[in-house]
Amino acid sequence: MKRLSDIEIAQAKTLKHIREISQKLKVEENDLEMYGKYKAKLPLSLIDDEKVNQNNLVLVTALTPTPAGEGKTTVSIGLTEGLNKIGKQATVVLREPSLGPVFGIKGGAAGGGYSQVVPMEDINLHFTGDFNAVEKANNLLSALIDNNIQSKTNNLNIDPRTILWKRVIDMNDRSLRDITIGLGGTMNGVPRQDGFNITPASEVMAILCMASDLDNLKKRLGNIFIGFTYDKKPIFARDLKAENAMAILLKEAIKPNLVQTLEENPAIIHGGPFANIAQGTNTIIATKMGLSLSNYVITEAGFGADLGAEKFLNIKSTFAKLNPKCVVLVATIRALRHHGGAKSDEYNTPDLKKVSEGFKNLEKHIENIRKFNIEPVVAINSFLPDTDEEVSFVIKKCADLGVEAVLSEGWAKGGEGTKKLAKAVVNVVENKATQYKPLYDWKSPITDKIETIAKEIYGAVAVEYSKQAQLNLRRIDRLGFNDFAICMAKTQNSFSDNAALRGKPEGFTVTVREIEIAAGAEFVIPILGKMMRMPGLPSIPASENMTIDNDGVISGLS
Repeated sequence: MKRLSDIEIAQAKTLKHIREISQKLKVEENDLEMYGKYKAKLPLSLIDDEKVNQNNLVLVTALTPTPAGEGKTTVSIGLTEGLNKIGKQATVVLREPSLGPVFGIKGGAAGGGYSQVVPMEDINLHFTGDFNAVEKANNLLSALIDNNIQSKTNNLNIDPRTILWKRVIDMNDRSLRDITIGLGGTMNGVPRQDGFNITPASEVMAILCMASDLDNLKKRLGNIFIGFTYDKKPIFARDLKAENAMAILLKEAIKPNLVQTLEENPAIIHGGPFANIAQGTNTIIATKMGLSLSNYVITEAGFGADLGAEKFLNIKSTFAKLNPKCVVLVATIRALRHHGGAKSDEYNTPDLKKVSEGFKNLEKHIENIRKFNIEPVVAINSFLPDTDEEVSFVIKKCADLGVEAVLSEGWAKGGEGTKKLAKAVVNVVENKATQYKPLYDWKSPITDKIETIAKEIYGAVAVEYSKQAQLNLRRIDRLGFNDFAICMAKTQNSFSDNAALRGKPEGFTVTVREIEIAAGAEFVIPILGKMMRMPGLPSIPASENMTIDNDGVISGLS
């Protein structure tokens, strides 16, 4: 019997009208802003801060992943299905996929198998236009900056050499990383060096994720730091009177999107991914929306727990005053083999010795989650090449640490395959007296906060700063941004800043190459090693295997 692809499973589902899904959240049809029959925007008026603090927030993260990822989204959706199966009212709240990976190597981000959010094609493609709005708002500011440099009226005397703001596009296009603009004569602007980031790496996306309402969004957009004048005066987006026009472009994008899972449970999707270069979580607004409308909210943070979960807990939860009750750590046997020394062509080859050695990586993540005073549950995301011996080993090793590990079969069985995981999560939420606490105080010095993350979460013995990073620290101090949170940009492939160091590396030093400022988002971004904020396509991009027929039916999307 042929194994169905993710898109074939999604296309075989007869979807409920979105108004039927909204009824499960007790949202009236008149409150929905329809985008066709299966998607809708939710108004911010539905957020109730009192209910936010009463309901249960569960974060799904993972051990340090292999390049293909370990299935956090699949587990998040499957867990939501499982919770509803055991009688809990649960909603999954996820970030939106980026088109770059969809057409690149990683594929979409709508789950997999029988744990998906649908309509899968829409979610993975243009969806409701949120990414387009972020891109346009970002690039409007770029246009205003260059227009001001060119103009003799209301000229702010901006020094083009100091401009930090880049343009964005939601595509993997390495040729746009470093460009020269303004060529072709005086009518085409002032020549200067520029470049593109991928749209999820835009500070506008970070601001959308951190904003509490439209007024707060405008304030944050106005606080975007652009660069300096020739006489060293800092310039912000508000100096260009850009914030209202940018907010106008984002007036619909600020509203969360409601869709459904394959088992017809509510799913809220909003905000951008990529925790290796940004905060990698959905929006504060979406999380609060879910908690206002549902007893259990399952949400996800990008890559391993050292990246997305650390940022979710130290940045998002602190600022939004969220209280996560449980963290689900997704592990796979293949990733444990990887961290135990297996090569990529050995990931599917059973090897208990490698799994045993690789367990050190998972153990460090368990230790880290407990530093936030939250109890984890380990979800072993099931794959066909896993052996009973390897799975039993992981369950026992976790039990020795006082952690429940559960086989999660959401990909193959949907909610039926995650009921045991759901019960384990409910047990932690309802019976463990955990009280989340952040790892650092935002008011601590920037270097202290960086060192806390590097030593406590990564396991580094020291932090070194390049000359550029030292100059950046002095700039941050001069601008008065020392109270900002820390949003580390680091490889997702290792606890260290060296992607080749698997497992649980020890005795290493991390090097901060430079520190970017996201004043509107209220965090600074220390960059460890060479981090690409504009990825490139692989030699054989996923787009080559995609087709669309005359009826508009898409295949090859995953």
